[in-house]
Amino acid sequence: MNKILFKDLRVEHICKPKLKHNYISVKGDSKIIVKTPRVSNAFIQNLLLEKEVWIRKQLIKFENHKAQNINLEDEVLFFGDVINIDSVEAEFLRHRLEKLRATNRENILKIYDLFYKHISKIYLTKRVEYFSSIMNLKYNSLKFRKMKTRWGSCSSKKTITLNSELIKIKKELIDYVVVHELAHLVHMNHSKEFHELVEHYLQDSKKLRKELKNIHITY
Repeated sequence: MNKILFKDLRVEHICKPKLKHNYISVKGDSKIIVKTPRVSNAFIQNLLLEKEVWIRKQLIKFENHKAQNINLEDEVLFFGDVINIDSVEAEFLRHRLEKLRATNRENILKIYDLFYKHISKIYLTKRVEYFSSIMNLKYNSLKFRKMKTRWGSCSSKKTITLNSELIKIKKELIDYVVVHELAHLVHMNHSKEFHELVEHYLQDSKKLRKELKNIHITY
């Protein structure tokens, strides 16, 4: 991987001779990555110049929606708010951290993940049961796990899996994800009919979907 300077931007270049096309991506941490089958600096500079407007738009988008951070062991991100770890809501987390012997970052984060999964089983189960009742839809099983790239999924076997990280975001956004996955029990796609079904139960679903796409959570 090579480091390239393009105007005021720092870019990471990866050369893969077998690639048929050029690829540019902007990550949540404002990292710009370029993958090309060629290594010529002039070629890469021209490619970046051609895509500069798009790149800067992505950087602005991430700047306007920075990931929310907390102070580990002092705070916890809970339903879109940063709350003190001494709060009643964080009792499970607090007690688990107190029992932790090796207090390195990795172990602390594992306790946080355990806390979110614990809350997920309580809160998300209730929301899924509520909406499945009013939507008159039945699922076979409900699972919870931490996922990096999606908020939830629904399999052809009617198994709904929800990201335990959902506990970090606002409750109205959680409801959107729940209704979204339940709607997949009827439409295993993102067709017009699918979105109409979601909107029938959440009239502001378009706004919520857009807001959800701009959320970046870390720690």
